[in-house]
Amino acid sequence: MGKKILVIGDAMLDSYHFGDVRRISPEAPVPVFLEVGKKKYSPGGAANVAINIAAIGMDTTLFAIAGNDDYGKILKEQLEKSGISTEYLQVRDDYRTISKLRYIGPGNQQILRVDTEDTTPEKISVLEGLFDKLEKEIDQYHLIVVSDYLKGLLTEEITQRIIQLGLKRKIQVIVDVKDKNISKYKKATILKPNRKELAELSGCNTDTLDFAILAAMKLCKQAECKYVLATLGADGMILVNENGLIRRIKSMAREVFDVTGAGDTSIAYLAAELVKGTDIERAMIISNYAAGVQVSKVGTSIVYPEEVCAAMQEDGRSKTAGILNYYTDGGLEPLARAKAQGRKIVFTNGCFDILHVGHITYLRKAKRLGDILVIGVNSDESVRRLKGDSRPINTCEDRMVLLSSLDFVDYVVEFKEDTPAGLIEKIIPDVLVKGGDYKPEEIAGADFVLANGGEVKILDFVEGKSTTSIVEKMKRS
Repeated sequence: MGKKILVIGDAMLDSYHFGDVRRISPEAPVPVFLEVGKKKYSPGGAANVAINIAAIGMDTTLFAIAGNDDYGKILKEQLEKSGISTEYLQVRDDYRTISKLRYIGPGNQQILRVDTEDTTPEKISVLEGLFDKLEKEIDQYHLIVVSDYLKGLLTEEITQRIIQLGLKRKIQVIVDVKDKNISKYKKATILKPNRKELAELSGCNTDTLDFAILAAMKLCKQAECKYVLATLGADGMILVNENGLIRRIKSMAREVFDVTGAGDTSIAYLAAELVKGTDIERAMIISNYAAGVQVSKVGTSIVYPEEVCAAMQEDGRSKTAGILNYYTDGGLEPLARAKAQGRKIVFTNGCFDILHVGHITYLRKAKRLGDILVIGVNSDESVRRLKGDSRPINTCEDRMVLLSSLDFVDYVVEFKEDTPAGLIEKIIPDVLVKGGDYKPEEIAGADFVLANGGEVKILDFVEGKSTTSIVEKMKRS
């Protein structure tokens, strides 16, 4: 089973009506907005967090409330289209879906925003059925994101129930905070405030970087959390524990068009990287780049891993490969987009049980054959069927994390079958690569690739370097 993330919070729908402004109203000093018929709908708030996590390739579930209305139907439809589980989305007749309607004029200038919301605090009794179900199924999740927009769902009682459930099951809980009430967020793993929220929660001055660090240390101690990750605008991000500053990074935004959704994108990438096994400092860097990409767009938008990779490469930073999910609708979408852009996709596969110099040499050569290198990785069950009950030595999750850390690898994806033939037919690579002394007709998926105009390449392994030889050597020692 792949890594799964649970997002709980205030879900909303962002609506954009595009139009033109040519005159000022004679009735009042306001612009006359002429709609041109173009409209756009995007999941917002906690739903935007979920959408971005799913786009990274993670199994994602949203725990939220929506109304049984037109906006609620659009929201649910868009979530499910993105492969997000809505089994914990409570749709109610007595609830109006939270919405933000924006009128966008020439040059993508926002003219007016109209909000629809009911911030009446939710009663936990109304959600008891969902919590009963969650408590039985919580072990399938590897991380919980709490996205608080102060719209009524995340009362102190509900928020603490989620945090305590995570503590009990040793699941990390990351909270994007909005409330001034520290006790609401106590014992979460990571709190993620902005400068204003940090000041309100800590009761401290945060005007300078040094003051913000002291405020974050105080908040970390009072909230009994492991880290505070604060976003400070032009001062970038700081990662702090109760003992002091761990890391500070500068803001990575290039040209700012719209800050809508930047915080959602940032926490989405932070969560996904932590679940992949990325250390928190690097996860923080990647999430900062993701936020920088988001603010260069207009409105609430999905930020895709390849966009973050491109931004990091522009700055000369190494990237982390994306982890795709072959078994989720839309899980291979980044590759479809890459093909549509004319980029050449190279695919190879293997167990990669113990990563060694032979693998590295062969994979580096494979990358040179195209623009994007995708690695199919045998699941643990698949390895056992192929290699015997003593293998794999490393879990599929660990093997994928190691491969994803290589600069020349773009995507990794698990497959559960004995061969990657089905996966290859979904990806339709331009180049299929295999290492060793195979003949093309012996390679799974080769016929399909050749029939679709692709190439099949066989690369030599480094002599004497193999997982089997390493295992045998370990047995003798």
